[in-house]
Amino acid sequence: MSYIDKIITDIEKKDAGQGEFIQAAKEVLGSLKIIVDQDSVYEKAGLLERLVEPERVVVFRVPWIDDAGKVQVNRAFRVQYNSAIGPYKGGLRFHPSVNLSIIKFLGFEQTFKNALTGLPMGGGKGGSDFDPKGKSDNEVMRFCQSFMTELYRHIGPDTDVPAGDIGVGGREVGFMYGQYKRIVNRFEGVLTGKGIGWGGSLARTEATGYGLVYIVEEYLNKKGDSFKGKKVAVSGSGNVAVFAAQKAMSLGAVVVSMSDSNGYVFHKNGINLDTMKEVKFINRERLTKYAEIHKDAVYTDVSGGRVWDIPCDIALPCATQNELFIEDAKKLASSGCKIVGEGANMPTTMDATEFLLEKGIAFFPGKAANAGGVATSGLEMSQNSARLSWSFEEVDAKLKNIMCGIFHNIDDAAKEYGKPENFVAGANIAGFKKVAKAMLDQGVI
Repeated sequence: MSYIDKIITDIEKKDAGQGEFIQAAKEVLGSLKIIVDQDSVYEKAGLLERLVEPERVVVFRVPWIDDAGKVQVNRAFRVQYNSAIGPYKGGLRFHPSVNLSIIKFLGFEQTFKNALTGLPMGGGKGGSDFDPKGKSDNEVMRFCQSFMTELYRHIGPDTDVPAGDIGVGGREVGFMYGQYKRIVNRFEGVLTGKGIGWGGSLARTEATGYGLVYIVEEYLNKKGDSFKGKKVAVSGSGNVAVFAAQKAMSLGAVVVSMSDSNGYVFHKNGINLDTMKEVKFINRERLTKYAEIHKDAVYTDVSGGRVWDIPCDIALPCATQNELFIEDAKKLASSGCKIVGEGANMPTTMDATEFLLEKGIAFFPGKAANAGGVATSGLEMSQNSARLSWSFEEVDAKLKNIMCGIFHNIDDAAKEYGKPENFVAGANIAGFKKVAKAMLDQGVI
C-alpha cells in the first residue's frame, strides 16, 4: 500500500461520517501521488499525517436570547488547520448545514488556497449552525456577541484572522468586531470584511467574483482568446455570482443564467444585473420576481430543471458545495462548454470533476479560482498593519496580479509533473509544495 493510500484509509477510518472532509482530502491527496512517491522525505517526516490533521479544533456552544425572550443554543466551531506559512486565515459560515465535516473540509482547502495567493496566510475555517435568515438585527447582534465572547480568546491579528462566508456579511462582521474590541480593548486587524470606514478594504465585496473571472481571463489570453461574445452560465445569485457576472459582462460576455436554491432564470439576451441586485435581498422569490420584471426571461423551479441545462461556453458554479453533479457535467460537455471555474468551495462533485477533466474541459478548482476573496482579505490585513487605505483601483490591480500569478503557478506545476492543463493537479501540487516546504523547514511541530 502506498503512503497516500495508507493516509486515505486512515482518514476513512478515523473520520468516518465526515463525508465532505473525506471528499476534499481524497481529491487533494490523489493529485499528490506523483510528487509524494518521488521523495521519501514526506513519509519519513510524517508530513501527510500532520497535513490532514488540524492543528487545533475548537467546538463551543453559543447561547443567545431571541426577541421573544427565549434562550436559544447553537453549536460553533473554529478549525485552525495549518499555520506553516502564516496566521490561520479563513471565513466564518453561519448556516444550518454547518458541522465539523464541512468546517474541516473548508479549512483543509483553505490551507492550499491561501498558499497559492503568495501571501503569508495559513488555513482555518469556522462557523455555526445558526441561521441569520428570518432573524431580526437584534437577534443577529445578540448571537454574534455571544459567539465572539468565546471565539475572541482563540484569535488575534498574528494568530488567527477570520473573515465572512455564507451567512456572514458586513452586518455580522460588524457585530462580532464590536464585541471583540469591547473585550480586548484594542482596535486591531483581527477580522477582515470590515466596514470601509473602520479598517475594511475597498473591492473586498467584489473580490471573489472578480478574481474568478480574472483567472479564466488569463487562461483565455494564453489561448489568444477572450470573454467577448462568450455565453456564461452562473449558479447562485449572491455576491460571488453577481460580481463574477458583472466582471464577465464588462469583458464582453453574455451571462445567460443565474440561480438560487429554488430554481434558475434564463435570459437569452443577458441577465440584467441592476435588476438582479435589486431582487437579491428577497429571500425566496428573487428569481421569480426577476422574471416578472423581464418578460423575456424564463424562470424554472428546481422540479423543472437545473441551471446547467442551459447551453454555454463557460460555466461558473458560484453557489455552494456539491451542486454540480456528473449528470450536469455531461450536459455541459454535450452542449459545448469549454471552461468550468469554481466560484464556490468544492461545488463540483469528484466524479463530475473527473469527467470534465477526461473531456478536456478547462477546469479551475475553487482553491485557485475563488482565491480572490481571501487574497483581498490578506490585502486588508496589510492595510490594517500599515494603517493605510488603498483605493479601489489599487486593490483591484493587486487582486488581478495575484489571480494571474495563481494561473501561471498552477499551469507551470501541471506541466512540470506531466499533467499539462490539469489545473486540479496543478493547484494541489503548487499549494502542497509551498506548505510542505515550510512544515519541513520548521521541524516536527
